[in-house]
Amino acid sequence: MDVSHRFTNEQLEKVINEGMIYMCACPAQVAQSIRSLREVYAYQQSCLTEPKNDARVHQEIARAAQMAQSVMEDCMDKILDLEKWDRATLTMPAALRKRQVEEI
Repeated sequence: MDVSHRFTNEQLEKVINEGMIYMCACPAQVAQSIRSLREVYAYQQSCLTEPKNDARVHQEIARAAQMAQSVMEDCMDKILDLEKWDRATLTMPAALRKRQVEEI
C-alpha cells in the first residue's frame, strides 16, 4: 500500500506543541489522531510479515487506518485554513494565541 502524508511527523508535533502552549487542544487532537493512525498502519505492516497471521485481517486494518488518516489530514488542512495558521511555520495565528491567553 502506498502511504502518502500531507504533514510530516515534525509538522504534526509543531501543531501539538502550539496547542499545548496556547491551551488550544482541538488542532492538537487532530494532529495526535493522525500520528496514532500512522502507528496503527505501521503496526499492521509488521503483522503482515508474520506468516502465521491472516494477512486479510491486517490488510483490512491497514486500509482502514490509511483511509481514516486521509480524512483526518483533510480535517487538519481545513482547520489550518479556517484558523489562518501560518502554513510555512505552522504557528498558531496571533489573534487566536491572544484569545487563548486572555481566557486563562
